[in-house]
Order: sequence, then C-alpha cells, then structure tokens
Amino acid sequence: MTVPARRSEATRGAGSPVLAIDRVRVAYPDGPDTRVILDDVDLSVTAGELVVLTGPSGAGKSTLLTVAGLLRRPDSGEVTVAGTPTAGLSQRQRTKVRRDHVAFVYQSANLLPSLTAIEQLELVGHIHGEKASGTTARARSLLERVDLAGRADQLPVELSGGERQRVGIARALMASPSLLIADEPTASLDPERAGAVVELISEVTRSEGLATIVVAHDAWAEMHVDRRLHLDRGRLSEVGPPAGAAAQRA
Repeated sequence: MTVPARRSEATRGAGSPVLAIDRVRVAYPDGPDTRVILDDVDLSVTAGELVVLTGPSGAGKSTLLTVAGLLRRPDSGEVTVAGTPTAGLSQRQRTKVRRDHVAFVYQSANLLPSLTAIEQLELVGHIHGEKASGTTARARSLLERVDLAGRADQLPVELSGGERQRVGIARALMASPSLLIADEPTASLDPERAGAVVELISEVTRSEGLATIVVAHDAWAEMHVDRRLHLDRGRLSEVGPPAGAAAQRA
C-alpha cells in the first residue's frame, strides 16, 4: 500500500541527513490557473542511503532533482545540504554549497568530446583547486575503480555507452560529493550495461557514504535501493523498501 512519505520515515539511517527538503513548493502559471509541481514536499536522505524516485512523465521528478541539487530555488520551503540551510543564501553562496557537496550523473554522460576519459576527471580536480600531480593520480585511481584504467586515454567517441556513463560516475566522484543526484542514468543503455551502472552506483553509495537519489523507470533497479519514492500530482509518497534490499545491505 502506498502511504504519504513522512519526515520521520525519511530520516532513516545513521547521523544527520545529508539532504533535507522541508515543505518545498514549486508552481508554474498554466494559463489562468497555477500548476503545482511540488506540493509541500518533505524528504531527507542520509549518508550511505540510495533512494529511487519514480513517477509518471511530467510529474516533476526532474524539478525535484534540480531543487535538491540547488540548481533551482523553490517558491517556498527549505533545502538543507550537508547541514547548510540554503533558502537565505545568495546565488553565489548556493553555488559554493553545490560545488562543494553535490555531484550529478545524467541520462547522457555529457562528456566533453575533445577530452579523454582521464582529462574529464582532471578538469574537475582543477576546478576544485587540486594540485596537478595529485589530480592525475586520483583520476587514474577513480578510473581503475570503475574498471576503466585501460581506457583512460580514449575520447568519448571511442567509448561504449556504458563506458561513457562509468566515466561520468567517476567524474562525479572526483568532486568528492556528499550528495549524488542521478537522473535516469541507465535510460539509454541496454540491460547488461544498465545493470553494471546500477551496481556501480549502489556500490559507491555504500563505500563512499554518499546520499544518493536516482530517478529511474526500470522496475528491476528497485532491487538495488533502500527506499522507493513515487511523485505524482505534486505529492511524494513512499512505497517502502524493495524486496531484498535489507539482504543486499547486509
């Protein structure tokens, strides 16, 4: 049975939530009316927790991700990331919180076509002010982590879809985020490559202690998550932990 997601349910896990969304509302003009996309939504995600978000097309899933990732201000409500409430922050301050704590993985890896796999990661390190020597070493280590050590010098066009997505995940980890947001990261992949990407996101969520939100339509992906949430008509509902989730965490 689907029940409304309550704040007490959303704070499962050890420690304070990495992401806390409190009574967030987003609405758009729709002719003479107003269309409510997010209707007083509450959500929190703790470190090491993987949450999947489902819902019909146009339900506002991507809007919720942009709000959670500080890419969009809600009309009202509070978004707290890594202990920092952001409603009262300037745009520059919000950008700094996002840069320091949030990383994104998209349906398309969005790799820069002129950069090799390792250069994609090195660029992130440079943006975060890392020294060149340390950046290269860490980039190689992360590519090895996603089983792409032998593809470090390949351009995106020379990589398969699954390999590009794994580079995208490694690039996200290069930012050392607290919060990982993935918008349908397996939608363009075949089942075998999609399964590998889901396994990878699940593994790094646990090992790196990330708070991870994934938008996904694939029913099989539910087996790899701690909680499944459903967004429809502006309301967020919790469908409960998928079967087998507890066993996979053990």
